Amino acid sequence: MRDANPVLIEIIRGGNVESRHRGSAVVADARGRIVASWGDIGGAVFPRSAIKPLQTLAWLESLAADRLTVGDAELALACGSHHGEPFHVAGVSAWLERIGCGERDLVCGPHPPMSESASRELIRGGEPPSRLHNNCSGKHAGLLTACRAFGLGPAGYEAVGHPLQSAIRQLISEVADTPVSADDAAIDGCGVPTYPLPLTALAIAFARLAAPEQLPPRRAAAVRRIVDAMTAQPAFVSGSDAFDSRLLAAGGGQLICKGGAEGVHAAALRPRGLGIAVKIDDGAKRAAEAAIAALIARFAQPSAPLAAVLAAAHRYPLRNTRGEAVGEVRPAADWPD
Repeated sequence: MRDANPVLIEIIRGGNVESRHRGSAVVADARGRIVASWGDIGGAVFPRSAIKPLQTLAWLESLAADRLTVGDAELALACGSHHGEPFHVAGVSAWLERIGCGERDLVCGPHPPMSESASRELIRGGEPPSRLHNNCSGKHAGLLTACRAFGLGPAGYEAVGHPLQSAIRQLISEVADTPVSADDAAIDGCGVPTYPLPLTALAIAFARLAAPEQLPPRRAAAVRRIVDAMTAQPAFVSGSDAFDSRLLAAGGGQLICKGGAEGVHAAALRPRGLGIAVKIDDGAKRAAEAAIAALIARFAQPSAPLAAVLAAAHRYPLRNTRGEAVGEVRPAADWPD
């Protein structure tokens, strides 16, 4: 039961536990075998933005990759949740222009940049945020790229019944070893369908991103291209100093990781062929990041640079407004055991 999930992350203040984040986590291999698990891993969760590499895979393995060249930075934007920094906005804008589309064609709505500095610059310049600042605009540019390649118009690509969304459901069903039905569709924050998956299925899918050898050759080649792009252009996956980008940069090709809203995070560990998925019950981002970092540190056999970044990401000081260390964010005392 979800209410019996273990405490994964604790917040310590003055030697006492101030907050506890319960959740579930699973490590799986590309054959679908469970390597380790905690809590309710069979219950359905919405993977949210953690599913973006699979949404991108659904069109990259198709004719879109052949008919329209897509660069590494663009693929990283499609798979990422960018922070609205100037180079992110410029990258999406140039991509849309190249395929004959514009901001008006994006279904995702505008929101302020996730980067505090970029948001302040917009305010300072008296500019409102645009759809290009939406953290999902790269994913939407990828979907529009697929529409162009398939000879489809840009309108309606977000509809559950659109051919592109059907292809995404089919791809997720096959890679995650679980049926995905249009009847179960909900709407994500950026306007496209999102589907509930068992946490185990998300981990298995990411294990196959880490070790695609058992996939059909065309799909395996597209997986390698996605993973190589995310590791080659980490700043386009989230932000200049954001969690996923830091891990990707330090990993040097060892892994990819991707967060989603409401406390979801997933990772693919390439040398070991493992996938990891985490869901924090209360939706806390800080807990999801600390939990996935702790599990990567345990299962990835990380290089020294990556190990240093992971150590600082899963156990770090809690500071007050004067910069004083007043507590700690850390894994629960008996987790991961």
